[in-house]
Amino acid sequence: MIYDVIVIGAGSMGIAAGYNLAKAGKHILMLDAFDPPHDDGSHHGETRIIRFAYGEGASYVPFVKRAGELWRDLETLSNESLFLQTGVVNVGEPTSSFIQNVRTSAKLYDLALEQYSAIEAMKKWPGLSLPGNFVACFEPTAGVLRVEACIHAYKKLAIEAGATLHTNEKVQNIIAGDIVRIQTTHKVYEAKHLIVTAGAWTTELLQTMDITIPVTPTRKTFAWFEAEEQLYHENVFPAYCFELADSLYYGFPSIDGAGLKLGRHDGGETINPNDPLRPFDEQDAIDLQNFINRFMPQHGALKFGKTCKYSMTPDEDFIIDFLPDHKNIVIAAGFSGHGFKFSSAVGEALADLTLNGESNQDLSLFQLSRFN
Repeated sequence: MIYDVIVIGAGSMGIAAGYNLAKAGKHILMLDAFDPPHDDGSHHGETRIIRFAYGEGASYVPFVKRAGELWRDLETLSNESLFLQTGVVNVGEPTSSFIQNVRTSAKLYDLALEQYSAIEAMKKWPGLSLPGNFVACFEPTAGVLRVEACIHAYKKLAIEAGATLHTNEKVQNIIAGDIVRIQTTHKVYEAKHLIVTAGAWTTELLQTMDITIPVTPTRKTFAWFEAEEQLYHENVFPAYCFELADSLYYGFPSIDGAGLKLGRHDGGETINPNDPLRPFDEQDAIDLQNFINRFMPQHGALKFGKTCKYSMTPDEDFIIDFLPDHKNIVIAAGFSGHGFKFSSAVGEALADLTLNGESNQDLSLFQLSRFN
């Protein structure tokens, strides 16, 4: 049997691509080394931020706006609550690149953005403590995605549309050609087209084809803290992003009574994705504790921390492109840190690239050739 498309990696990007291809009537096989959603990639941990006035650059805005539309569609199709409109507050010095990009994005694309001084922000959100030289840019239409629920929804719809999903089946080898051959721990599969969305494992998979891409698997941590619900509940406190002089932090209000969630975006240590992650430890806790003590001092005790795998490109922009010399193989990689919110639109774009050779989205920022 020769499939129309095989998708390697059925996490956030792959499951969305599989759904779009199956919906288009294609014969699809999705392969995953685990059983999504799971704790071995970068899509676990309950929540991810979705924001539209984009701190990483205004060029991302059309793509994330499309992603927002598709998440709303998915809510309707699945009859599940996937998006919480908590708003997102971006905090830092007015000269910080993140804050400037947020303001530029909002102005260029006419996005709702409320701007506050430190004193005004602390009055609006009494759980905050900010230095006098900081500003806060609040995006009321932004919010939080329930990540595992999003993946469950796409998984259910993809299978209902006719896609085949094989879980706990690790791919060992890719042999390119007019018909691509995929060797797994179980058997060999063949397809006319291949999509690789394998997260931290993308680099090693492509090495089986003697192709090297600059994506580095990285260990990251995040944690939950006890929270005074009157100050930090999802109905009164937003998700947040802080750009400090030497670091970037992000986090979430207390959702469903879980407590304040906090993570650090920058830094982390390079890992082999096949090795067990070093568990969340005291040093991880100290770093997050220092931040929350300073900016949200009315928090409670640390509840627990978790680890996850990022996969980072040198410029922290994504890779969404055909492989050189292989026009039937598309890769999507290097998303971690800010990719999950885009996965609905990435899935659509990957299906379009595979079916039509092009996407309605401008993907020029994500071309592999930029690293040449």
